[in-house]
Amino acid sequence: MISLFKKSRASSLALAMALATGTAVVATAVIPAEASAQRNRDRDRDRDSSSEDNGGGYSDEFRAIYVPLDEALKAEGADVASLRGQIDALAGTLNTNDEKIAGGGLMYNAGISTSDPTLQLRGMEFMLASGKIPIDQTGRYNFIAYQLANGQNDYAKARTYLQGAIQYNFTTADISSDDLRITMAESYFTTEEYQAGFDYLRQIISDRKARNQPVAENWYRRGVAVSYQNEISPEVYDFATMWVSDYPTAENWREAINVTRNLNSFERTEILDLFRLSRRVDALQDESDYDYYVEAADARRLPKEVRDIIGEGRASGVISADNLFITESLEIADGRIASDRADLPALERDAMAADAGLRTVVAAGGAFLSYGEFAKAATFYQRALGMPGVDTAEALTRLGIAQLSMGEYDAARTTFGQIQGNRMPIAKLWIAHANQLEAAARPAPAPLPM
Repeated sequence: MISLFKKSRASSLALAMALATGTAVVATAVIPAEASAQRNRDRDRDRDSSSEDNGGGYSDEFRAIYVPLDEALKAEGADVASLRGQIDALAGTLNTNDEKIAGGGLMYNAGISTSDPTLQLRGMEFMLASGKIPIDQTGRYNFIAYQLANGQNDYAKARTYLQGAIQYNFTTADISSDDLRITMAESYFTTEEYQAGFDYLRQIISDRKARNQPVAENWYRRGVAVSYQNEISPEVYDFATMWVSDYPTAENWREAINVTRNLNSFERTEILDLFRLSRRVDALQDESDYDYYVEAADARRLPKEVRDIIGEGRASGVISADNLFITESLEIADGRIASDRADLPALERDAMAADAGLRTVVAAGGAFLSYGEFAKAATFYQRALGMPGVDTAEALTRLGIAQLSMGEYDAARTTFGQIQGNRMPIAKLWIAHANQLEAAARPAPAPLPM
């Protein structure tokens, strides 16, 4: 198993749980007693029916339960558990926003005292529904509600409050906005709502890119890991492509290529084009990589490419001197290169003939591609694509490689983008390489005037 998937699964519960447990963080309101009750009743009568349900003020019913309950809870040595019936009764009286913020705060703090997360969540929900939480605390309260709902496996409700925390820009020294967003995706993955999770990841990636902001690497890694572990296509290749386009390290490339190899059964010619990409992105790290590449290239068919590969592997110290397969392949390649190169002009002439057959045209494209004559290779593969019986996916792949090698990035992406079937994952990785090369070739921004 490759290193990407040896890492521990990210946990959506690892976000500072102490925020939601251990202490009462919400102060309950001071409710007017009988001395001012008549003033409140007069004010309530003046409201229309719509504001009576949702506006301010306290009803007699609410006050009759809340005031003695609040005093009992504040009493020295209060037995909170014995007051649970009254707390539940209070919940049925929370109609106005003032009642919700006061009653919800009381319930939340009672839940803290009894280590009852269900009661804590119920109180927090009333407070949030009141609309009376200070704007600078709304994100924090939503985050606490998220943690409480998530801890009770109510993931749909948890996501609602997590979105509230994101919307109100909640962060701490240990929790960033990026942490919250990847946690939202994790919530979907936890409930095996994979498509929703992938859609969310795609959206937040798109949003960041639209604002020319960097995308956190772990967003890509989670998309790749989850889709790989569950063998979900084409998402695994989509996220791998985005990942190595933005973070094109040799190790990331190796992991993305291994993902593609592990999920597919490729033919020799397909493996060859995948290893050609590995070579370009410095992802050939094991001796077995070179063995596979040399076998796919075949010293009898592509002697120069085989000789070059072996030379690079030995120079890097990856290929050992006692590798008999490599030694024999090098001997075959060395014995064929001179005659192979001498045959190129005749092969080119035959392939350019009006009556040239598909096999000759494709052979010419392959030969010139392996010798690095990319313009000629592109010409022959373009011609092959218009001929009956052509392996379209293979011809497109190699045409795209030739175009990419000439710096024709847009043309290469268009060509690779037409590839379907078994070669589609390989083509997506080549598109990522085109993105990488184009970004590297782009001139640096001009310095600001002093």
